[in-house]
Amino acid sequence: MNESKYRAYKGLPEVAGICSLAQAAGPGLSVNDCVDRLKRYHYVFHRLWQLFNARLTAEPVYEIKMAFSLHAHLCAQHVTSMRERVAEMRHPPLGLDKIPHDRLRLFFDEMVAAPHTYDVLAAVYTRALPALKRSLERHLNDTNPLADWPSVRLIRFALLEVDDMLAWGVEALKCLADEPRSEGLDAWLASLEACLKDAGGLDGADESGEGPVPAGLPRFSALPFRYQRTPGRDARFPDPYNMGVHAEEFLYNPEFPASAKTLMMYFKRLREIDVPEMMASILVESADKPWEFHRDMTRQLWDEARHAMMGEAGFVKLGVDWPRQVMVNFTWSKGLNEQLKPAERHAVLWFIEQGLMSKTGKRYEWEVGRESGDALSELFQDYDWADEVLHARIGREWYVSQFGDDVEKAAHYGSECWSKVVSDWAAWRKAGLTEHRNWWPELYTDFCQRRGLTPDPAVLAFRTSYAETRADLQRIAASG
Repeated sequence: MNESKYRAYKGLPEVAGICSLAQAAGPGLSVNDCVDRLKRYHYVFHRLWQLFNARLTAEPVYEIKMAFSLHAHLCAQHVTSMRERVAEMRHPPLGLDKIPHDRLRLFFDEMVAAPHTYDVLAAVYTRALPALKRSLERHLNDTNPLADWPSVRLIRFALLEVDDMLAWGVEALKCLADEPRSEGLDAWLASLEACLKDAGGLDGADESGEGPVPAGLPRFSALPFRYQRTPGRDARFPDPYNMGVHAEEFLYNPEFPASAKTLMMYFKRLREIDVPEMMASILVESADKPWEFHRDMTRQLWDEARHAMMGEAGFVKLGVDWPRQVMVNFTWSKGLNEQLKPAERHAVLWFIEQGLMSKTGKRYEWEVGRESGDALSELFQDYDWADEVLHARIGREWYVSQFGDDVEKAAHYGSECWSKVVSDWAAWRKAGLTEHRNWWPELYTDFCQRRGLTPDPAVLAFRTSYAETRADLQRIAASG
C-alpha cells in the first residue's frame, strides 16, 4: 500500500496519540546517542542537587532556603528517573559516576563555590537551567518519539519542573537586584558559557572544543569548596538562640485549650526550618551512601521545609507578625551540625520521629488541630502526620536496618547521640546571645485581643523553658 494513502481506522488518532505516523517513521537518536545524552542530564541534575544541598544550610534568606529544599528534591527525582532509564537501555556498568566532560565539572564547581548567593542564583537560573531546558527540548526534537517514548515521557516531566525552577529563579533575581554580588560577575558568567561551549553543550550534542580553559577560570573553585555547617538566618530571626518557650510542654499539657495550642503548633511547624538545615549536612557529608538513600532523605528534607512553610502560612492567616512575636531558634540544627557526625545526626532525627509515632505524637497534634476549630491547622496536621509515617519508613530502611532492625537498640543509640549535644542555655544568656525571653504571653494576649477573647490565666502564665529539658517526646510518651 502506498504510505501516502494509508489512514487509521475511521480517522482515529495514530500511534496511540503520541505522534503522527510520519513522525514515527522518521529518523531519531540511536540508543548509544540517547544514552550519552541521558547520562549528561543525569550529571547536570546530580550536580544541581549537590549544589542546592551544599548551599542550603548557610543560606540566611528563608525563602531561598525553602526554594533550595524544593529544587534539591526535584533534581533528585530526575536523577533517579535518568538512572533508571539508562539502566533499561544498557547493561552494567552504566558509567553514571563518570564525569562527561571536564568543562562541565568546572562549570558546576565554580557555581557551588561562588561567594555570594546572587552569584549562585545568576549562574543556576540564567545559565545552567536554561541550558538544560534547551538540551531537553532538543532531545524531544532529535529523537524518534515512538522508539524512544520512555525517554520522551521522562523528559516531558523534567521540562515541566525545570520551567517551575526557572520561573522562581527569574523572579528571585529581580527581587534581589540590590543584593551583594562578586565583582566582574558578567565576565564570570561569560566564562561559564564558554565552559558549556567547550563541552559541546550540556547534552554534548554540539561540537566540543579542546582549547585552553576559559579566561579567568578557575576563579571561585581554585580552592576546594568548604561546606558551612552553621545555619544562616536572616533579620526576621532576631533571637536565634532563644529557648525560652518549651513548645512540647505546652502542647501536651491536657489543661490547656486546643485553641491556644494551635498557636504553639504553628510555632513548632515554622521552627522545622532547622530540619532541612540539619538534613542537608547529612546529605553533603554522606557521599558514600547509595543513591537511594540520598533520594529518600532529600524527599524528607523537602517535606520538613513544607512543614516550616505550613507554620508560616498559619501565622499569616491568623495575622501573627511572627518575625516580631515568635522567636524561631536554630539551636537544634546548629548543635547537631557542629557537634555530631552525620550518622549521629541521622540517629537523632530518627529518634525524634519514633517519638512522634506514639499516641502522644502526630495523631495527637492532628486531634488538637481538629478540636481547635482552626480548619487550616487540622488540614496541615493531617498532612504532617501522613508525612511522618513516610519518614518513619525511611528511617527504618536507612537507619534501623543498621541495627539488625532492632528498634530498641536504634532508639537507645539515638538518645545517646542527642545527649552528646551541648546546648548551654545559661552560657548563651551570659554571653549576651539571648535573654531567652518568654515571648508567649505577648503572642497569646495579642491573639486573644484581636478575637475579642479573654485570655486564659493559666495559658497566659505559661513560662516553661528548655533550660533543663530537650525538645523531644521521650518523657511525655513514657508518661502518656
